[in-house]
Amino acid sequence: MVFSEIPFLLYFFPLFLLCYFISPARIKNLTLLIFSLLFYAWGEPVYILLLLLSSVVDYVNGRALERFEGKKKIQVIFLCISVAVNLGLMGIFKYAGLFIDTVNSVFGCGIKPVGLKLPLGISFFTFQTMSYSIDVYRRDVKAEHSFINYMTYVCMFPQLVAGPIVRYSDISEKLKNRKTSVSDFCSGFVRFLMGLFKKVLIANQVGLLWNIVLAADERSLAFAWLGLLAYSLQIYFDFSGYSDMAIGMGKMLGFSYPENFNYPYICTSITDFWRRWHMTLSGWFRDYVYIPLGGNRKGRARQMLNLAIVWALTGLWHGAAWNFLLWGMYFGLILIIEKLTGLPKKLPKPIGRLYSLILIMLGWMIFAIEDLKKLAAYASDIFGFGANGFAGKEFFYQLNNYLFVLLTGAVLCTPVFPKLAEKAKGNETAEKTLGIIGLLAGMLLTAVCIAMLVADSYNPFLYFRF
Repeated sequence: MVFSEIPFLLYFFPLFLLCYFISPARIKNLTLLIFSLLFYAWGEPVYILLLLLSSVVDYVNGRALERFEGKKKIQVIFLCISVAVNLGLMGIFKYAGLFIDTVNSVFGCGIKPVGLKLPLGISFFTFQTMSYSIDVYRRDVKAEHSFINYMTYVCMFPQLVAGPIVRYSDISEKLKNRKTSVSDFCSGFVRFLMGLFKKVLIANQVGLLWNIVLAADERSLAFAWLGLLAYSLQIYFDFSGYSDMAIGMGKMLGFSYPENFNYPYICTSITDFWRRWHMTLSGWFRDYVYIPLGGNRKGRARQMLNLAIVWALTGLWHGAAWNFLLWGMYFGLILIIEKLTGLPKKLPKPIGRLYSLILIMLGWMIFAIEDLKKLAAYASDIFGFGANGFAGKEFFYQLNNYLFVLLTGAVLCTPVFPKLAEKAKGNETAEKTLGIIGLLAGMLLTAVCIAMLVADSYNPFLYFRF
């Protein structure tokens, strides 16, 4: 089930809110857990057992790590069990097919594919459960004794299948004691609507343009770049929109989920980009892989090796295909070059932004096209080697069709509206005017979103496959 689907918007979520807010405080977590399991079972009724297995293993490990505190050798055994089980589940369900296909192609074997369907959100919930065990081992958090509370942390549906990656320390206190004020509920609802607008009115529309460009038999140079622009906007508004909806729903329930995006396309370097894009994933790899490997504490050469390892793993985390590994190595190489040369600090901001956007868009090309032959063909068009002219009729036709949504997306990639709201603070007339405009726009856009969801069949969510 996707947040931007009619069954969720008109049936599941309203029913959940009704049951949740009439539930006594002592069983609110249980209510949230039951609905979360129903949410997951809607699309993956079999793999709910996998989710439960991962959760139970790390709950038991957390209690064991607490029980044997001070006995490092025993604690290490339980920590290794947690890491092995979680990475083993990801390895079997996510990478077994890639491994078999690679062996067959390299050695000419006839091993049959395992045919396992990728469980929704496995990359997200295994990272959450594994980070819990690591944090208990490090004594950063205390082990959760209530199994219901722990399962609620892992399974809560707003962030279960696509993040943001919420660590136990982020919400441990709220699991035990939380209240939702009217203002928090309203601001959370507005945040949810913002995400819905991003997803339905921008991501879905530019996604159609990307599909048109990708499917074209021949592409001009400008048409190929138009496609990359469309995909760059699609993946940002798709994923940041989902994160907004998750954060908004969390706030409606009294939780404070971490932010996941901070206007990444206004970055002045690739280093800056990865401080702004999917921040919970970047933070996870920093704290649980990069720093334990030594970070930047063991010399420049070791730091570069650590960066290469982290970005190879980041690429593979996103998917079981070689283009994802290539994508991770691509950004890893750029980050290493930036570290070694200090280039971002030497460039004027406008040049830094242009340099970053070009490299980011090229990175999304690698990310989006899994077939390496098709990727090579698209790259040839992007650099003008195989392109069918500079522009052409198809480019101008599609640009005319999608110009408004492309310009809207480009504007909303910048913090122009938050800055206007900040300037209006203290000016009562301006605040009221913006409030009225926001209310009317929200009502109109909500109606438009519902109408488009009823009418359109194209409503993918890109990160569900990760």
